[in-house]
Amino acid sequence: MTLITTQFNRRSFLKVSAAAGGGMVLGFSWLSGCMPKSETALAIPEEWFDINGFIKIGDTGLVTIFSPNPEIGQNVKTSMPMIVAEELDVDWKNVVVEQAKLNTDLYQGQIAGGSQSIRRGWEPLRMAGATARRMLMEAAANEWKVDVNELTAEKGVITHKSSGKSTTYGAVAGAAVSIPVPEEVTLKNTADFKLVGSRVRNVDAKKIITGQPLFGLDYHREGMLIAMIVHPPAFGMKLKSLDDKAARAMPGIRDVFTINTAPQERQWSDTNAFPELIAVVGTSTWEVMKAKKAIVAEWEQETPLENTEDHQDQLARALENTTEADVRRIDGQPDRAFAKAAKVIERTFTAPFLAHNTMEPMNFFADVTENTAELVGPIQTPEYMEKSISSLLGMPVENIDVKMTRMGGGFGRRLYGHFGLEAAVISQKIKSPVKLVYTREDDISQGTYRPAYRMTFKAGLNANNELIAYEVKGVGIDSNPIFANRFPAGTVENYRAVGTAVSSNISTGAWRAPNSNFTAGAEQAFLDEVAEAAGQDPIDFRLKLFERAINVPIGEKNDYEPARYAGVLKLVKEKANWGAEMPGVSRGVAAYFCHNSYVAQVIDLIKVEDQIKIKKVWCAVDCGIVVNLEGALNQIEGGIIDGIGHAMYSELSFVNGAPEQSNFHNYRLIRHTEAPLEIETFFVQNDISPTGLGEPSLPPAIGALANAMYRATRQRYYHQPFSTAAQQERTVEMI
Repeated sequence: MTLITTQFNRRSFLKVSAAAGGGMVLGFSWLSGCMPKSETALAIPEEWFDINGFIKIGDTGLVTIFSPNPEIGQNVKTSMPMIVAEELDVDWKNVVVEQAKLNTDLYQGQIAGGSQSIRRGWEPLRMAGATARRMLMEAAANEWKVDVNELTAEKGVITHKSSGKSTTYGAVAGAAVSIPVPEEVTLKNTADFKLVGSRVRNVDAKKIITGQPLFGLDYHREGMLIAMIVHPPAFGMKLKSLDDKAARAMPGIRDVFTINTAPQERQWSDTNAFPELIAVVGTSTWEVMKAKKAIVAEWEQETPLENTEDHQDQLARALENTTEADVRRIDGQPDRAFAKAAKVIERTFTAPFLAHNTMEPMNFFADVTENTAELVGPIQTPEYMEKSISSLLGMPVENIDVKMTRMGGGFGRRLYGHFGLEAAVISQKIKSPVKLVYTREDDISQGTYRPAYRMTFKAGLNANNELIAYEVKGVGIDSNPIFANRFPAGTVENYRAVGTAVSSNISTGAWRAPNSNFTAGAEQAFLDEVAEAAGQDPIDFRLKLFERAINVPIGEKNDYEPARYAGVLKLVKEKANWGAEMPGVSRGVAAYFCHNSYVAQVIDLIKVEDQIKIKKVWCAVDCGIVVNLEGALNQIEGGIIDGIGHAMYSELSFVNGAPEQSNFHNYRLIRHTEAPLEIETFFVQNDISPTGLGEPSLPPAIGALANAMYRATRQRYYHQPFSTAAQQERTVEMI
């Protein structure tokens, strides 16, 4: 058992007597001071209290746990309440889970991004559950006039073994209101967990499969209008003239007008290349879609054109012209070591812009009056949207209410809430509730995109085929893809990392596992080639490097634990039976650390009628304690398929600032028949607090795929998408 002090967070706790039935509400400020269903068995209390992330216990014993973090499919709406319920020790069938509203006074870190929700919520969630349990037990102890330490609690029932007395949480909830928040509470030993670590079905699963309204596109308000936007056809353009006569005359169309959605005070999430737009408003989606096509707009170039067909040339020049200011880390004397090396291997890897392509297109509901603004929709950053709308409308933030719906995917796209701002401005101008809906073409051609990247790796081997020098140089559009202190930093005496970025008027932003989604695949493919040049097994080659980092680490800023990193490699090696003869199977391996978690993968390829098919993916994961095994497996599998699909097929290209792809007929995504036939995941068992899981499985999948494809085709894959075979060439031969 772990004893923790609650006094530091005393202001985080609030208990309120329920108006109906005298139940207890225990609320807690999300993350404050704590940085690192089946059938309902009980009746639902008639009244709920709106208090930050909180536990609510009714006199029936039913527990409601509000989940404040946005749900984008990463399953936090199930997993976070599980943590509370574990420490509270309540039967999961008696738990009701609901999405909390945005409340900047009470919540902290109310965001979905960076695979941080569980990691940052672990301690405060456990504390909240344990504190509620203790207060309920003290209420029972007072009633029975016994020492609270003589009581036990399990599945919502408090028992005094020596007297045989027992009671339910609901029966003592009212009395618990007067119990002071304890100075200290005892957390469970992880070995005693019953709910955490089990497989729990998504709390919204039944609603999703039966089509009940959960998502932004489902949201409906009586009398609301439908809005769509027309934006410039290319980056750097503005509206010159507008002919909307035909559109206005069409059935169901209420108005056509221009809007500008650039807030006075920009938040980091205000990434939007097209603030000046044409809005079309009508009574139905179909009517508005038809009217959009009748719009005749003339656009003119506002900023100088870029030769956007040559982004890789631009990135290549940037790499050639890096300076000392771009050096992120240097150990030893890399230049001298390369000069003495018996072998030098140098390779360049590239990746294109990518769209996010969430299943649910961008949408948001807004009802803006003279003094208030209500917004409802799918957003990963509700707090920042609220601030931007306040700036844009000139309205006090306390008059703005942003409510979160479940999201049909985010992947970073919904970090940038310009579509919510657009809905607010349209509602304000039309003086009516409005739901803004993007078509797929609107979303793909608007941005925001995963940056294009370019990286060059260089390795030097001595006469004994030992790695004695390593250099990595990287550049991205508005993004530096270099993680200077990650592996293989700390394993090579002579090491240099150089990173820079180039600007563009093409808007870019976070895309699942930002930067890592390219860096990992390139790094791991390069290391395989270095291992081959050294005449070593690719896993053994990596493990030798980790041994160096464990025993004689270079530098003091390495941001990974080499023993855990090596641990997932050893685990996947064992489970995949690496090294065994497997006729007809081509295997590739990769391992990567990001979002505080370690993932290693082996991909097995086979040929079926002269086509390469992914037979199986073996995956080993060290993410600390797994909260919900069901959700964890889904996250791992989804990330692997996502990484494989985009590396193989996806590409967004531009001509004179205009995207060439507009929908799935010319923006290629992975098909069902191209997904791995099997994915088997193994989690490292330990007592380490949970770390990220939504993103870490994607990056290594790209490297493992490239390495497996090399063994299947004897061709190295340096440029994404891999399916464009003509792009694959050796940029610098081994010397």
